[in-house]
Amino acid sequence: MKYKKIKPKKIYEEVAEAIYEMIRSGQVKPGEKLDSVQQLAENFQVGRSAIREALTSLRAMGLVEMKQGEGTYVNEFETNRTIFPLSTAILMNKEDIAQLLEVRKIIEVGTAAAAAKKRTSQNLTMMEKALDEMKNANGDETLGEKADLQFHFALADAAQNPLLLSLMNQVSGLMEETMKETRRVWLFSKQTTVEQLYEEHKDIYEAIKEQDNEKASKYMLVHLENVETILEKYFQSADFPK
Repeated sequence: MKYKKIKPKKIYEEVAEAIYEMIRSGQVKPGEKLDSVQQLAENFQVGRSAIREALTSLRAMGLVEMKQGEGTYVNEFETNRTIFPLSTAILMNKEDIAQLLEVRKIIEVGTAAAAAKKRTSQNLTMMEKALDEMKNANGDETLGEKADLQFHFALADAAQNPLLLSLMNQVSGLMEETMKETRRVWLFSKQTTVEQLYEEHKDIYEAIKEQDNEKASKYMLVHLENVETILEKYFQSADFPK
């Protein structure tokens, strides 16, 4: 008999779930502004970093919008179609990850091309911020994963297409899980390093900055294929639980 591994929740996941429930129940309505990070931290009695991570997770799901210099606002959404991946802490198998990577290739390669054509200076700033955080994670896997996800959503924002962003939101929870697994494997892989992962994202960014849609698509595909290769080697290794 196979048993699903239970993962303990992190503080930011509990905060995200609490805010999600406030939104779902109508306590906070679409269009309303959430309290400041400082106020939320005081109300939940947690650190501000946990609040920021929780808001980032909710943003990745499309539940909130973070406006620079203004605050965080609740988006319109259908409660019966909203999936809350943080509460389930999905642990995927080989087939799940293969299917997700296939979906990501279909969505993100084209999204990178669109982003190269339509990106704004603000989009580039958000991507740069994610790259800086990725570079300065200094071995902190949680920070690295967070910055990685932020980069991909900043790129999706740059495509200026709400449908593309919605598609990304639908698989954001699964993306987060694979990013965690990828980075964990990367740290112990002899073939590559976390620095290479950063360089791949930087190549994508530079192509988008130059508005070279062909290079942006190419580098995104190279990145996702590299992720696929590393994970495939992991699946075939003795470390992968059969």
